[in-house]
Amino acid sequence: MDTTLGGLSSEARNLHWLLTDLVEEVAGVLSVAVVSSDGLLLLSSHQERQPAAGPDREEGPRGSTADLATIVAGLGSLTTGAATLMDGGLVKQTMVAMDHGSLFVMTISDGSLLGVHTAPDCDMSVVAYHMALFVGRAGHVLTPELRRELRRSAEAVR
Repeated sequence: MDTTLGGLSSEARNLHWLLTDLVEEVAGVLSVAVVSSDGLLLLSSHQERQPAAGPDREEGPRGSTADLATIVAGLGSLTTGAATLMDGGLVKQTMVAMDHGSLFVMTISDGSLLGVHTAPDCDMSVVAYHMALFVGRAGHVLTPELRRELRRSAEAVR
């Protein structure tokens, strides 16, 4: 986990646990980030794995988890704009399939986003199912107060 748990409320610790569980229990998940509606990183986690050699190694986006958060926020903004132009309503989920992995972005009820970066051989339906479980559990507890607490925690780590 990329942020510390010391001094956090039980709600914040529970969200950290749910996010870590998503990474550790769902095969093929490499890294995850929860981003606020204004694009700030709230929570993140990544798969602990041994460094691999060669161009086919599985790894998260280059750089920090802030990079994944930036990608998730940008993709969320882009798809929201597209949905507005197309009169498509609210964006619920976005999926980007790449040669060497996938990126899923799912909206949380308060406008925050859950982003998941996966290995190319993941079962997309299993990932989407577990993301929906996280969103269902996180959506009702991600209050403005909890978002402020998580932002402070994420900023303290940087």
